[in-house]
Amino acid sequence: MSDAIDLLLRQHEQIKTLFAETLDAADPAEREAKFRQLRRLLAVHETAEEEIIHPRARGEIEDGATVIDARLEEENQAKQQLAELESLDIDSAEFEKGLAQLREDVIAHAEAEEQDEFSLLRDELEPRQLRAMRRAVEIAEALAPTRPHQGVESAKANLLVGPFAAMLDRVRDAISEPRGA
Repeated sequence: MSDAIDLLLRQHEQIKTLFAETLDAADPAEREAKFRQLRRLLAVHETAEEEIIHPRARGEIEDGATVIDARLEEENQAKQQLAELESLDIDSAEFEKGLAQLREDVIAHAEAEEQDEFSLLRDELEPRQLRAMRRAVEIAEALAPTRPHQGVESAKANLLVGPFAAMLDRVRDAISEPRGA
């Protein structure tokens, strides 16, 4: 069984692929579907990091508070960018430009996590601890909101607001999902 870091690294690759597929989609319906997949993966991925990975890194790695505060600021910025994108026409030049900028920012954020957080956590924790964290990440993702929520970047905020936000997101998803998708 792979560990939490392996899972998150695979998701980083999936996120990069979904950005490319969204930007490359010529058909507006396909672009919308890819964007929904991307938005959902970003939301659940970041929630799990905020609830499970970041708190552990804050306490385990050298200068953890500084590292994690920088990652949380980047995550909040990405949530703001996603909210702006959701207000735009999916077929507009503004959407494409905003999505390209978000991709650049998210990839830089992922690389910072991989270098400044994940690799150091792997050095500090035992393999069994990282495997146990994988299960915790999977549970957090299963219960996570499916849309980004600005201002909800800490473990405490996610645990307080997350279940209600997740319920509302899943209702919104069901209402807005095209039939047969």
